[in-house]
Amino acid sequence: MRRERGDVQFRHLYVHVPFCARRCSYCDFSIAVRRTIPVAGYVDALATELALRHAGDQCDQLQTVYLGGGTPSRLGGEGIHALLHAIRRHVSIAADAEVTLEANPEDITADAVLAWRNAGVTRLSVGVQSFDDRVLKWMHRVHDASMARAALTAARAGGLEAFSVDLIFSVPEMLDRNWERDVHEIMTYRPEHVSLYGLTVEPHTPLGRWRARGDVVESPEERYESEFMFAHTQLCSAGFEHYEVSNFALPGRRARHNSAYWTGASYLGVGPSAHGFDGTERRWNVAAYSAWLRELSGARDPVGGSEILSRDNIIAETVYLGLRTADGLAVTAPEKARVARWLASGWVEWADGHSDTLRCTPNGWLRLDSLAADLTAFRSH
Repeated sequence: MRRERGDVQFRHLYVHVPFCARRCSYCDFSIAVRRTIPVAGYVDALATELALRHAGDQCDQLQTVYLGGGTPSRLGGEGIHALLHAIRRHVSIAADAEVTLEANPEDITADAVLAWRNAGVTRLSVGVQSFDDRVLKWMHRVHDASMARAALTAARAGGLEAFSVDLIFSVPEMLDRNWERDVHEIMTYRPEHVSLYGLTVEPHTPLGRWRARGDVVESPEERYESEFMFAHTQLCSAGFEHYEVSNFALPGRRARHNSAYWTGASYLGVGPSAHGFDGTERRWNVAAYSAWLRELSGARDPVGGSEILSRDNIIAETVYLGLRTADGLAVTAPEKARVARWLASGWVEWADGHSDTLRCTPNGWLRLDSLAADLTAFRSH
C-alpha cells in the first residue's frame, strides 16, 4: 500500500463493510441499507482501492484484520471468502493473524460459521446488545432474543478461536430492561471476550430525534454507573480481565486489533469512511458508499480528508489512550503531584505496584474524559 513515509510498518488492517438491513435507532455510522447486497461490486471496488494504495510496494505482513461496519456478516460465506481473497492478493496476512468479523445474530448459523472459518476468519464479534425483545425492537435490531441465543450456540460450537459479544447498557428506564439478567445470560455461552457500551444519543439518529421531541429521556448517570459497575463485578468474578474501559477478556484473549489502536500503532483503513493512521498523519475515506464507489469506478483514491497530528493532538491522544487501558500511562514526577487527589479519591491507582505508571480504576473510567482532559492540560503546558 502506498506509504506516506517509507519507514512506516503497517501490521493492522481495518475494512469497512457498510451494508445493513436497517439503521439501528442509536447508529450514526456510515452505512448503506440494502435489501440485496451488491457483494461483487463491493469486493471489486475494495480490490481497486487496495491496488491504488499498494502502488507496487511490498506490504508488511498483517497481524490483524478487522471486518467492521455496518454488518459485514451480510456478505455471507461466499462474500467473506471473496473479500479476504481480494485482500490477500495485495497484502500478506500472517498465518497466526487475528481475523475478526463483526456479525449480527440473524446472519449466524452453523453453516455460516463454517464458511467464515474456512475463509480465514478466526474471531467473531457478535452484536447481541440485549436478550430483551422489547429493547431489541426499540433499538431497531433485526434479530430477537431467540436468534441471539441460536447465534451464540452456533458461534460456541463453530470451532473458531474466539468469539466476542457486544452488549449495550444504560437504556432508558421506560424500557424496564433487566440488565442483571442480560449479564448473567451472556456468561452462560462462555465467550472469550465481552464488550459493553453505554447508550449514547447522537443528534442525527432516530434516537436523537426521539429525544428532541421529548419521547425519550436518557437514563440517569446513577443508573449508568450502577450498571457499569455491576457488569465489572460479575465479569471479573467469572475470570475476565477488565483490560479497557469497555472491554473484558479471558486471560490471553484480548482483542489484538483494537489493542493496536489503543497503543497508537499504525494501521490501514479501506472502505467507505474508513480511517487509517501512520503514526503522524490520520486520513479517512469519503463516508457515503455511493461516493466511495464513484471514486473507485474512476480509479481515483477515495480519500475524504487527512490531518497531521499537532503536538497538542499527540499529547491528548497519548494521555487518553493510556488511561483507557489497564496497562496505564507513564507519568513524570511533576505529574504525580497533579494526580495525587485522583489517587486519594480511588479513581486511579499505580499499575502493578509501579509508581510511575498510572491506570484508572473502574470508578475512574467513569470519569475518564475529565481525568484525561485535566492531565492533558497540565502536560501541554
